[in-house]
Amino acid sequence: MNDVAATAAVLHGVERPRRPSAVSNALVFGWRAVLKFKHVPEQLFDLVMTPIMFTLLFTFVFGGALAGSTSDYLQFFLPGILVQTVVFNAVYSGMGLSTDLGKGLFDRFRSLPVWPLAPFAGLMVGDILRHLIAAAIILGIGLILGYRPEAGLAGVVASFLMLVAIGFGMGWVFLVLGLLIRTPTTVMTVGFTFLFPVVFASNIMVDPATMPDWLRAFVDVNPVSLMTTALRGLMGGSATAMEIGLALLAPVVLTIVLAPTTLWLYMRR
Repeated sequence: MNDVAATAAVLHGVERPRRPSAVSNALVFGWRAVLKFKHVPEQLFDLVMTPIMFTLLFTFVFGGALAGSTSDYLQFFLPGILVQTVVFNAVYSGMGLSTDLGKGLFDRFRSLPVWPLAPFAGLMVGDILRHLIAAAIILGIGLILGYRPEAGLAGVVASFLMLVAIGFGMGWVFLVLGLLIRTPTTVMTVGFTFLFPVVFASNIMVDPATMPDWLRAFVDVNPVSLMTTALRGLMGGSATAMEIGLALLAPVVLTIVLAPTTLWLYMRR
């Protein structure tokens, strides 16, 4: 009792520490995502090697046939492969969440007095880092092969900001899947089953002018096509406000609809 009384006397009058803000909570969980790259660097291998192979194969195997020369095709294709990379990488948001849920980590996070969305903000930080790292590597490969962004550094920076916005919006889709589906492998299977027709039925790899009318009608309104068109414009210095707005429409709508849905699903587990 004397020890308890002594401790109480020491603490008497000491101001209770302020509760951390939502931003502070998010930064802590974001640092957790950064540490994953430090301790498990091989997770970047899958995220980077696939788009590199796509870039090399399509440029040198199909580029001449599709555009007349590999250099012309690279100018057309590289912005599209950046969009494809970010969209595909978003699947790993749901896989990471499913893995953490399976280990019971999010049950522990939920018991903490923190902002409820902070763990998801941490996942998003990891996603943004993955998007930026993969995009920088792909752009570097493209520059080596001869790609030249006509808008210069400003166009590249604007394009990367758009890629971050696209990845952020798309990430919510797969966070919802991660909360609904029990295993990371199934999240990946369902995610790519949904993404493959959306990505490949777009203007990423070929000009839709050569497609049948019924397919072109879909491609013209496909959000992935709108994103690719805007990114080509930003890289080339010809993007319009309309193109940028249409490209950001899907990420904004997905965030508005699925962010509260993610929290609701998380809180009722």
